[in-house]
Amino acid sequence: MTIKLYNTLTRKKEEFHPIEEGKVRMYVCGPTVYNYIHIGNARPAIVFDTVRKYFEYKGYDVNYVLNFTDVDDKLIKAADELGEEVPQIAERFIKAYKEDVGALGVAEAVHHPRVTEAMDDIISFIKSLIDKGFAYEADGDVYFKTRSFEGYGKLSHQSIDELRSGARIQVGEKKEDPLDFALWKQIKGDEISWDSPWGKGRPGWHIECSAMAKKYLGETIDIHAGGQDLSFPHHENEIAQSEACNEATFSNYWMHNGYININNEKMSKSLGNFVLAHELIKEHDPKVVRFFMLSVHYRHPINFSEDLLESAKNSFDRINNVYQNLMHRKETSMNLTEDNEEWLKKISAFKTRFETEMDDDFNTANAISVIFDVTKEANVYLQSSQTSTEVIDAFIDTLKNFLFILGISLDEKDALLDEEIEALIQERIDARKNKDFNRADEIRDQLKDKNIILEDTPQGTRWKRG
Repeated sequence: MTIKLYNTLTRKKEEFHPIEEGKVRMYVCGPTVYNYIHIGNARPAIVFDTVRKYFEYKGYDVNYVLNFTDVDDKLIKAADELGEEVPQIAERFIKAYKEDVGALGVAEAVHHPRVTEAMDDIISFIKSLIDKGFAYEADGDVYFKTRSFEGYGKLSHQSIDELRSGARIQVGEKKEDPLDFALWKQIKGDEISWDSPWGKGRPGWHIECSAMAKKYLGETIDIHAGGQDLSFPHHENEIAQSEACNEATFSNYWMHNGYININNEKMSKSLGNFVLAHELIKEHDPKVVRFFMLSVHYRHPINFSEDLLESAKNSFDRINNVYQNLMHRKETSMNLTEDNEEWLKKISAFKTRFETEMDDDFNTANAISVIFDVTKEANVYLQSSQTSTEVIDAFIDTLKNFLFILGISLDEKDALLDEEIEALIQERIDARKNKDFNRADEIRDQLKDKNIILEDTPQGTRWKRG
């Protein structure tokens, strides 16, 4: 089945047809690295990493590019406040970003370009826009002439007049039209800068992605993605400057993930209700955080709260417990053949269902529902006193493959062996005798987390796998 994805540009689902057969050119807008990322930044990292993984699962070679904005107003301000150099701050938070999203199961991009390493490409791009009449220099600044690009507003589906009504020229700006946007900014004071034909300065925000996408993916790319907040003006401006410069379609498909709300309120630094990913993964299993993020369709808003995260943990634990029970049963299963074909057909049907959901605009929420159905059938099968190694392996492989596509691994080392369980039970008995009830409760909870149910009877403590 062909993958379909929702294209923000056309506002409808479209079949995916790559520029080059078997390959995907994908650009994702990365973070401005002046601080730790919040969970709003983590969501697109997780979402589009999953999109990438699914394309790869389907056999595509994905050239995945995610940039770092390592110089802009926020970085310069942070450098002033901290008494550090911009590159020093950027390096620190690029490292932190990679560590944080890595913990969340996000793979490294094929290319992680930085603005400071693409200055020649950016300057060349701007010169081309000036030469073609789409940009102009004004006392050391360079602006894009928005009205010169006929298709401006096509991504956000706004007319040029609608956009004009809310545009203003700020103090110190020398642009000819309120809609024009900066491609190059003249140096102010002793801030970080580069030489250019227009004097010392640095790039505007929008131009960097156009230049880096062209450098690493070509004039036309398959997919450009990012958070919903980037749709306008960032991505709108990227389209204008890229298509004006290259005289070609910039991206065939545009994907945007929805916002994150905190306790039903839009997350905002001004409201002080943002959550740093760096802190969240210290307190919660990163696998659970990723599972939570993927439990809602990527285009929909997602509400974050401790209660919802705890619910996600319980859901993930149910899947993990079934997996551990399958791994344990595998040790005692036999090479049976009776009823294998019927069960294997059932398991194969789950693969078809999972792919159908993922093919439909990467619907991870529905794909997770399929995973729960797999675990239900696995539990039914595990009720049998005799199980076949072939069927058990099929259940294990199916769960592992589905979760691998979602970027979540199941740790096979989590399973407790019978002798380990017996040893913990004996330790609990000794703790109760010594009136160390806290330790006894800890052991009960530890075993419960591993899906081991204890029953205290007059004849002693018994256990079973849940």
